[in-house]
Amino acid sequence: MTGPSGPVWLPTLPPDLAQLLAPNLQPVPLIPVIGVVLLVAYLSGAVRLWVGGQRWSVWRTISFVSGCILLIVVMGVGLEGYGYGMLSVFMFQQLTLMMTVPPLLILGSPGTLLLRATPHRGLGMTVNRFAFWGLRSRAFRVLLHPALMIPLFLFTFYGLYLSGAASALLQTWIGHVGLELLFLISGILFTLPLISADPLPVRQSHLGRLIDVFIEMPLHAFFGVILMMATVPLVTYFAAPPVSWRVDPLEDQLFAGGLAWSYGEAPTLIILLVLLGRWYRDDTRRARLADRRHDLHGDPDLDAYNDYLSRLNDRADDPAQKGQL
Repeated sequence: MTGPSGPVWLPTLPPDLAQLLAPNLQPVPLIPVIGVVLLVAYLSGAVRLWVGGQRWSVWRTISFVSGCILLIVVMGVGLEGYGYGMLSVFMFQQLTLMMTVPPLLILGSPGTLLLRATPHRGLGMTVNRFAFWGLRSRAFRVLLHPALMIPLFLFTFYGLYLSGAASALLQTWIGHVGLELLFLISGILFTLPLISADPLPVRQSHLGRLIDVFIEMPLHAFFGVILMMATVPLVTYFAAPPVSWRVDPLEDQLFAGGLAWSYGEAPTLIILLVLLGRWYRDDTRRARLADRRHDLHGDPDLDAYNDYLSRLNDRADDPAQKGQL
């Protein structure tokens, strides 16, 4: 393997934990730079609110910052170099970009922070209007619809790897980084309607969100089983890693399948717990509001029913009407 064409750095030493986590940036570290930009922009908005005496959740900030740091680390250390030749490393990056980073970023509510921290005058007013329009637009509604997102999720595993599309795209730096961006964007679009507190074009019911999660849960697990059961390399691009790495492609594929089968379950479980917690909280809030309205205004339906029973009782006690009952 000579590596893909383009500005790519490939390690020469065999992979171990120290090499995988060594801070070795690629010649064009596009995704780590995106992570840094997101981190700086978010912290600038949060600090602006805090300095102005406005409240902004520390937990939201921690969540978003953690997502940015994870994005920078996974794409900015030796992992990225070994991901150009090892399916297991590339699969770990894909699962992280699709299933771990997006929930952390989305729980930070960056859309709400943007709307609150951007000045409501001058250029800031234009930015706010454009952001709100984007969040509410028909195009964004289509992108978040399960009819689009679930097939896209299927494509990022089965369509890419089993059709040979991944092997063709990974031959170039643009294709490799393009796939990584696809993983990140598709993960964000899939997770947004599930747990986002930002203003969205439409919100699914809690039951609809749970159904989406349960549809997604087995997709990557079944793909992992396919990888683990294969007796030949399924992705030809990863069939011949550099000789100096001393990597058996079949053993590496087996490990990649194990990652696909197991790694995605923990983030999915966290999303599931968040959904159930919010469902319980919303139901509790609605029940409390209903009780409060009942205490203040009564229940018209119940009052009418009680009044009807009272009239029946009065008629039963009236001797002049007993013969009519």
